[in-house]
This record gives sequence, C-alpha cells and structure tokens, in this order.
Amino acid sequence: MGLKDRLDEDRGNEPRINRSNVTLWRQRLLEEINLDDLAMLDLPQRRARLEKVTGHILSREGPVLSNRERASLIRRVVDEALGLGVLEPLLADESVTEIMVNGPNDIFIERAGRVHRIDTTFASEDQLYQTIDRIVSQVNRRVDESSPMVDARLPTGERVNVIIPPLSLVGPVLTIRRFPRAYQMEELVTKGSLDAATGLLLASLVRARFNIVVSGGTGTGKTTFLNALSAFVPATERIVTIEDSAELQLMQEHVISLESRPANIEGKGQITIRDLVRNALRMRPDRIIVGEVRGGETLDMLQAMNTGHDGSLVTVHSNSADDAIYRLETLASMSEVKIPFDAIRDQINAAIDVIVHLGRSADGSRRVVEVAAVASNRREKFKLHTIMDFMPEPLGPDRVVRGTFRHHALPQRVADRLINAGETTPSAFGSAADVSEGLREVS
Repeated sequence: MGLKDRLDEDRGNEPRINRSNVTLWRQRLLEEINLDDLAMLDLPQRRARLEKVTGHILSREGPVLSNRERASLIRRVVDEALGLGVLEPLLADESVTEIMVNGPNDIFIERAGRVHRIDTTFASEDQLYQTIDRIVSQVNRRVDESSPMVDARLPTGERVNVIIPPLSLVGPVLTIRRFPRAYQMEELVTKGSLDAATGLLLASLVRARFNIVVSGGTGTGKTTFLNALSAFVPATERIVTIEDSAELQLMQEHVISLESRPANIEGKGQITIRDLVRNALRMRPDRIIVGEVRGGETLDMLQAMNTGHDGSLVTVHSNSADDAIYRLETLASMSEVKIPFDAIRDQINAAIDVIVHLGRSADGSRRVVEVAAVASNRREKFKLHTIMDFMPEPLGPDRVVRGTFRHHALPQRVADRLINAGETTPSAFGSAADVSEGLREVS
C-alpha cells in the first residue's frame, strides 16, 4: 500500500483538495487574523485559533462542502499557514523515516528501509521556497544565492539539509531525516539486527570500558545503534555527548549533551565538533560519546581515548570495518597539527579496541555485519580480528535477506581484559583464539 493509500485510509478517504483553493483561503486567513495576538499563543493554541477562524471564513464565504471536505480543507489551510504545508502529513506519519524533496514536483520518502516516490507535490517553486524559509528561519539561518547550502534542525528534532540553485540543477532540494527512536539492544535483537550472543558480548565490552567505533554507510542506523550501546554505560559515570544535531537519548542521570553550532548570518559564532571535543576534556568526563567524526576532531578524540577516557564511543562513515580504520587515519591527518602517518597509526592502534560495522541490505534491513577487534600494536600495519560476521544466504524470490551470524573465538587479550573487568563471555565466542583464527592484515 502506497503512502497516498495509507493516508487516505487513515483519514477516511480524505478528498483531494485543489491547491489553488488552499492558497486562496490561506490568503484570506492571513488577512483576517491579528499576527500580534497570534504570536502570544503557544503552538497548539495557534493551531486551534487558526482552525476556528478558517472555519468562520468558510462558513461566511466558502462553497458548500461536506463535513469531511470542510475538515480536510481547514487542515490543509492551517498546515500552509502555520506548518510545513504538504510535508505536514508526512511528518505526522511515524513510519516515514526520511523525506526527500527534489524540486517542487518530485517528493520521495523512505519507509522500512525502502525509498518510494509519492504523488504529493508543491503547488509551485515559490511555495517550496516558502517552506524552506520557514524551516531555516527557526534556527536563525537564511538560504539564498550567497548561502545556498544549509543544515538545520526542526524543533521536534528532525535533521534538515537544504541546497538550492545555482548549486542544485533541479531546483530547491530539501532532505529531512526523522529523529530516530531510541531502541534497546533487546529490541534490535528481536528485529534481527544482531543475535543475542553478540548483544551480550557488546554489553560486556561497553561495561569493561572498551573504546568502540560504530561504522557504516549513510542510513545504516549508526546513531540508533550507538544509542543502544550507550545504555550499558553504568549510571554512576559522567557522560559527555557531542553531536552535530543532538539525537542521542541516553537514559543515565549524569549526561551532558553538547551540540555544535554553525556560523550565523554574518559568518561568525561557529562552534565545531573539534571545539566541543577539546572542551569536553576539561569537563571531567568518565566517557565521551561523539555522534560522528568527520575531520580533524578525530585526532583529538584518539588522544582523549589514549589519555584516560577509556570506554568512549564514536561513529564514522565507512563501507567496511577495514575501511573504517583507514578512514580514521585519513580524518586524523586532516588536523592542522601535522604529524606523520606512523604516529597517527600508533594513536589508532593504542586507542581503538573494537569496530562494529553496520550494513544495509537489498531489502532495506539494517544489521551488524561484522564485529572486529583491533589486533595491531604500535606502528605496525593495521590488523583486525573478526569476532562476529554475518553470512547472507542467496536472495530468494521474496527478496528478503536472510543469513547466519557466525561467531569466532575471542582474541586472548580481549578475553583477558573482560575477565579482569569481571565480565563473563558468552560461550558462543569461547575464551581465547588461535592466533591465526579470524586474524587479517588490513590492506
């Protein structure tokens, strides 16, 4: 069932409303209301007031409509006046995880990991620009030819990216990523994102203060998984989280959430992830959790891990666990502090304990595809030791990806460290490994 069918069903087969009518009644609404009085109300009160005024206008000047048509028209007019217009029903649908607007006539959504095109469109490019302006103005930003790219966040937490001509050749492009729901590890196991034994092992690794990198491509669920891992940090510890857009929803009592800040309209006041990582070190954290490293802040994060902040968690974009460790090396080299690659390699080998790589399958499902321990030392070439990997089966007629989570015995130093921390190891992984089992040099 497509989005239109679902929305029609949810609203009792709501009638299609002519866009020109919506624009006309929105204009009449704006002419009649007192904006100063409206500004004194909170959002629910504003919507109620606008719905009431729109109803009066339609009763006085509008056509004869059924109750269903009248309610639908009022909702659309108020959405245009107060919300994000045609995007409001999509934002109200919790099953929609991403909204992609490619110009006024092409809107795509992601649901259950699959991307669908829908027949909803904007009335014009001007209407799309009005929606974009409404979004960016909430965070004191602007978008125009002098500043054609903007990242912002809606008050409800959704991440927004805007890019307009001349950089975009298809018109204004708007991408909205929904605020991810906080899943517990048990829920991810139930969904098939990983198996129970691996979930127990990862919980032990977090409690034993292993430094863990969660890697994966765009949309693989890195933030969701990072949030699930963070649940195993003891409640007695002081945690500092650092993100571009605050999405993590930690349940512990002693959490300080920091969020980077873009430059203002004058190009001043920018606070980067790197600034926040450096400041976090002065805040006496027991653990530092970084939503994602993308540049020179990687070096600061590695140094923090190497100077008493064990148990830190971080995500990075990569195509594999092997790629993740080299990407960390590249990102660390982007710092203005020029240090040799051998020294950066030394930092990574000493700081990173485990890489958890997430993948997104052909059917849209997301899962842990590998858990690997860093087995290299000092400045030697990177080596990874696979602890768990996912072996997919051939794709069947139903196009659903199935497979097996394969367990490998733990490296001796990982097993010893867990024992010393008082943690038990799931029997599926054994207690120690032959030096050659699961070990590979990263090329």
